[in-house]
Amino acid sequence: MNDAQQDPHALAREAADALKEKSGFAHFDSAIVLGSGWRPTADVLSAYASDVQEFPMADLPGFLPPTAQGHGGTIRTAIINGTRLAILLGRTHAYEGHELWRTVHAVRTCAAAGISKIVLTNAAGGLVEGMSVGEAVLISDHINFTARTPLVGATFVNMVGAYSPTLRDKVQQLRPHMREAVYAMMPGPQYETPAEIRMLRTMGAGLVGMSTVYETIAAREAGVDVLGISLVTNLAAGMTGEDLNHEEVLAAGRNAAQDMGELLVELVGAL
Repeated sequence: MNDAQQDPHALAREAADALKEKSGFAHFDSAIVLGSGWRPTADVLSAYASDVQEFPMADLPGFLPPTAQGHGGTIRTAIINGTRLAILLGRTHAYEGHELWRTVHAVRTCAAAGISKIVLTNAAGGLVEGMSVGEAVLISDHINFTARTPLVGATFVNMVGAYSPTLRDKVQQLRPHMREAVYAMMPGPQYETPAEIRMLRTMGAGLVGMSTVYETIAAREAGVDVLGISLVTNLAAGMTGEDLNHEEVLAAGRNAAQDMGELLVELVGAL
């Protein structure tokens, strides 16, 4: 076991110091993690930003470049509406073969850099009749179907209200018709079977994906408020009779980039 595995929190503090040094910011207020298909949204955000800098994630201690297609592997720092932001273009997934502390290292680094709020975005399969590809959905709660956690030891984190009701209310004020749903995390990387989708729907899930839950757990451990937004990039297996593929995830992100970017800019101003 290496030092990082023994004390991932110390490594996050080291990475936070490096992040502040590279950006020139003494602290950060909020962070945004852009998941699969969300990469084009970063450019929309930057159009409203000042003091923009970008560098590879791997320049910071403990970070690895993401390997999943559609994850840029860089960190962009900026000021939007007076808010000092760390924008992470991509994330590390457990299905890439990494220890779970690596999947939440970015969240812990941002927490150590001072953030009090984080927006976690992802691409998700829609499980609810009437959902449309390209629709943004607020995450109201989650179901962890991986039976794993990034926490170690007797760390009993309260997960009631894990996705901040206050932040969700602010989004609803900006977008009154934006629906909410429960997000189910599956291990991946294979997509779900139609039988699994039927099970998830029966259990109350409205979205399914392969990320976000571990990051939410780590954020709540650190006392950071979480807002989760899923971009519906496909309708889940068995709902349309069509095969699933990753390219449609990326295409949906490109098509929704402008709208999602403007939503995040509005949201940053309201946080």
